Amino acid sequence: MKKPYFPMFVDLSGRQVTVVGGGSVALRRSETLLYFGVDIKVIAPEIRSEFYRLDSEGKVVLCNREYQEGDAKGADLVIAASNCREVNRRVYEECQKAHIPVNTADDRELCDFYFPSVVLTEDIVIGLNSIDHDPKKVKEARKIIENVFDNERDYRS
Repeated sequence: MKKPYFPMFVDLSGRQVTVVGGGSVALRRSETLLYFGVDIKVIAPEIRSEFYRLDSEGKVVLCNREYQEGDAKGADLVIAASNCREVNRRVYEECQKAHIPVNTADDRELCDFYFPSVVLTEDIVIGLNSIDHDPKKVKEARKIIENVFDNERDYRS
């Protein structure tokens, strides 16, 4: 039997998040987290243009370089979403040693937490995930919920 993860809602406002990676997955997760008031530092040698817009708006801080050991220091949460499995593994190992929760985008085994599919309305936040890691089930459930609430905003990760 696969182990279920507890759906915990946490106040992240003002928390420091380090995102290693500058691609589409890193961007999606960053945009979701920004809605909840975190401070984000993005570290990547190649960064999508949308990140530069967020930087110019003061929403993220960009470090246009390779990840280096010690980059996770001071973070409350880390997202390892680079396009290099070895880099993501190094980030994970550093976070484990420092007891920093980490999500590794390319390997569920190297995650302390998962990103749910998030549905937001004006006054409701709903996070969805499946125990058997079936994205189709989650997508179907999200569509049903969106129809119920006639959702204006949807943050998916």
